[in-house]
Amino acid sequence: MDIDQWIEQLWDCKHLSEFQMTALCKTLIDILIEESNVQPVSTPVTLCGDIHGQFWDLKELFRRGGLIKDGTRYIFMGDFVDRGHYSLETVSLLFVLKARYPDKITLLRGNHETRPVSNTYGFYDECKSKYGNSNVWLQCCNVFDYLNIAAIVDGKTLCIHGGLSPDVRTIDQIRVLSRAQDPPNEGAYCDLLWSDPDDSVQTWALSPRGCGFLFGSTVTSQFTHLNSLELIARAHQLVEEGYQYKFNDRLITVWSAPNYCYRCGNEAAILRLGENGKRDVTVYGPAPENDTDSKMKERRQGKGGVLPYFV
Repeated sequence: MDIDQWIEQLWDCKHLSEFQMTALCKTLIDILIEESNVQPVSTPVTLCGDIHGQFWDLKELFRRGGLIKDGTRYIFMGDFVDRGHYSLETVSLLFVLKARYPDKITLLRGNHETRPVSNTYGFYDECKSKYGNSNVWLQCCNVFDYLNIAAIVDGKTLCIHGGLSPDVRTIDQIRVLSRAQDPPNEGAYCDLLWSDPDDSVQTWALSPRGCGFLFGSTVTSQFTHLNSLELIARAHQLVEEGYQYKFNDRLITVWSAPNYCYRCGNEAAILRLGENGKRDVTVYGPAPENDTDSKMKERRQGKGGVLPYFV
């Protein structure tokens, strides 16, 4: 495998062949199977929220945050695929960067890195359109099963895609979950990928998403205290300014898909955690390539097979 050549090809938004993707996915599984459900990471590191197939905005993120080859470390907190026009190229670039720099990039599982969800919201259809079959989608789903559930930065910041669960009181309980599967429709694994914080809730309430829970300041305070945490960082929810603190700054939502679905008008953000608890947020807007990419112009005009990206 010439991984550096693959990075260069994907950086130009040119997807890999089916044979290359199969090899890449097998390499990723070999790497991920050795990692923990809760992957330990040291500062400095940059935290990223949902990308959702917005490839040009992922490139903008790297332009703003720094390239991995130049030393920047990243944690991507899930939802790489679906809804955007370039889920395949987005997840492929993240996969090949993980293969090339396994200690510098951590990939957490989001609720869209599952078979039922990515089959419904665009990634499956995109793979079939670009390859003529679903083989690459299946290979990527096999990788999804081995993505980390969470990361812990310097023992003080817990990174998770969704949020907390009434079935999880300690981080050790996340460490022993069986992750090599699609998450069930209920229970701890499901909740960690689907739950949301809510100011109107003190403890727990059913989520309007149909999976996971709404959780409030009381359980957040209890969880951070019991696990000696300073911060819970998560993604999963669109926030207009790209990031949002809640619950006396014990929790932050980071969202990294600017102008979500090419129509929401929101900002995006990344959060850099430095030594001694230093936090720096970078807020940015859509990449200029979104306006110059000919394929995106065709899709906006109803040509070339419109993907169902906004649901």
